[in-house]
Amino acid sequence: MMIHTPNEAESLRAEIAALAARMIAEDGADYASAKRKAAKQLLGNQKIKGDVLPDNAQVEQEVREYNELFFGDTQPQRLLHLRQLAVELMEELERFHPYLVGAVLNGTAGNHSDIYLHLFADNTKDVAIHLLNKDVQFEVSESFNNRNDRIETLSFMHKNEGVHLVLHDQDDIRSGHGKSTERVNLHGLRALMAEDDTQEA
Repeated sequence: MMIHTPNEAESLRAEIAALAARMIAEDGADYASAKRKAAKQLLGNQKIKGDVLPDNAQVEQEVREYNELFFGDTQPQRLLHLRQLAVELMEELERFHPYLVGAVLNGTAGNHSDIYLHLFADNTKDVAIHLLNKDVQFEVSESFNNRNDRIETLSFMHKNEGVHLVLHDQDDIRSGHGKSTERVNLHGLRALMAEDDTQEA
């Protein structure tokens, strides 16, 4: 499938975004792998140029529309449930300045969505100690941010839902690193939920 015009590229981007959104909503795929799989389904093994892939904002919009179309009767309740659990967890972890990120924040959370919290601590081991003291069994994984810093994530189940605590140094909350990620603190999440209540009333 050769792309000759900007319109063809735009059309292909929209197709990839729609297919990726279905994978995210139905299977819980992450954005990056959903976009790659969708592109491969549509283009086969043809080399994919970066500008053909939709950005996350376009995919997120498609996920919203897919949820409204196919899960309109269950998704809002699911989202509310996950946000209520996030409030519980953030209250419990308040000393680590928790911020909610991801699908539970942006409103696209579905059946396969987990809760992602960013925590900030002088010593990230304090978070692990806190969980151990609460008899929480967790798994540790590592990734790297765009500054090539090692980021540790503690993952566990809470009331049958997956929770991932992404650990940052205390200084990062002040320096603004990671600000590009949309996030809200406990106060912001409560305000968001109150706003949703008002709109539904």
